Amino acid sequence: MKIIIPFLGKTKEKFLQTGIDEYLKRLRHYSPVTVPVIRTVKDRQASEDKVKQIEAGLLLERIPASGSTAVVALDPLGATIDSPALAALLQQWQNQGTGTVTWLIGGHLGLHSSVLQQSDKVISLSALTFTHEMTRLILLEQLYRAYTILGGHKYHK
Repeated sequence: MKIIIPFLGKTKEKFLQTGIDEYLKRLRHYSPVTVPVIRTVKDRQASEDKVKQIEAGLLLERIPASGSTAVVALDPLGATIDSPALAALLQQWQNQGTGTVTWLIGGHLGLHSSVLQQSDKVISLSALTFTHEMTRLILLEQLYRAYTILGGHKYHK
């Protein structure tokens, strides 16, 4: 099962990029992962909602148009799950023959409601607030952890 995680803009913090690179390397042992970096439009005149609409369009066009796909939006108001439940969700998609899972992370303003409505699942990584750049690293680490759980490795304990 292929994983796509489009990033809105580059990761600016070097320490986060180092962690992202490490977990991408680890995760790719289990699944092909692509992380397209989407150039965002900087319009200082635009309202927050307009910016979120523009970003929504950029994210949604990264979802594969064909094949069996699942779309997961990360949002603070989404369902909270633990690592074993995330592993079970990945296993369920694999068992169903899902070809691609696209994980959507909003920009600094979060995701537009249209993204949440078009997603198959809306998940919260925590009740805490993280920057969108930290969320990238946390998601990759949690996906890696889920695959180690499925593989019976000790990393998750």
